[in-house]
Amino acid sequence: MTTLRDHLHRVGSSMWMRLWTVGVIALALALPLRASAAEHALEAAGAPVKIGIIGSGRMGGSLATLWVQAGHEVMLSSRHSEELRALATSLGPRARVGTPREAAMFGDVVLISIPYGALPEVGRELRTQLAGKIVLDTCNPYPERDGPMALEARRKGTGVASAEYLPGVRLVRAFNAINYQDLRREAHRSGDLIAIPLAGDDTGALAVAARLVRDAGFEPVVVGPLARAKLFDVGSLVYVQVLTAKQLRARLGLASQGP
Repeated sequence: MTTLRDHLHRVGSSMWMRLWTVGVIALALALPLRASAAEHALEAAGAPVKIGIIGSGRMGGSLATLWVQAGHEVMLSSRHSEELRALATSLGPRARVGTPREAAMFGDVVLISIPYGALPEVGRELRTQLAGKIVLDTCNPYPERDGPMALEARRKGTGVASAEYLPGVRLVRAFNAINYQDLRREAHRSGDLIAIPLAGDDTGALAVAARLVRDAGFEPVVVGPLARAKLFDVGSLVYVQVLTAKQLRARLGLASQGP
């Protein structure tokens, strides 16, 4: 026979189960809102971004300088991170030095600027730290330096190949079609800004990348998804050409609207 106590116990258990279920649903609904809020913070002009830089040579070091000047925080890293301390000191309190793993953990956005042949190793070793993060890939494949894998990357298109080497990230091809001398010389120039082509499959990541391009002193031009990054790969009509956004779009046959 069911007692009153048993009945109340079942009612109470049922009530707690319903409350637990409602709580889980509420949490699930809240998570995208938090992610969206974080995304908006990264996109918002003026809000500082933490940027981890893996490979802080001429290109990575130049971008670190421009981004610190724009108010962002950077962590410089390379295989010989101790050699970066002078640069970090010169940039002031918004710059620090760490290992590549620490830079991947530090950054809300991670810039990878290394020889293309090292990209598979970075993808393997830092897969956990890079998972889900916006990654800007400046790396270009050169067979004479990187071996046969560079030929395959060029055949596929670097955007497609890099995505295979960096699984689980929100990848954007960026800053690969300008050399570091022009990056330093042309940033924030007067008149029409120099264009930086971008490609990516994630619209939120593209928006953040576009903001960082502007903060570095250039004009972003979204070319399309990663498959279209081939349009500004090594040897393309726009590779290492100093072009305004209007000139870049004309050469690539893109619509004249903004990024």
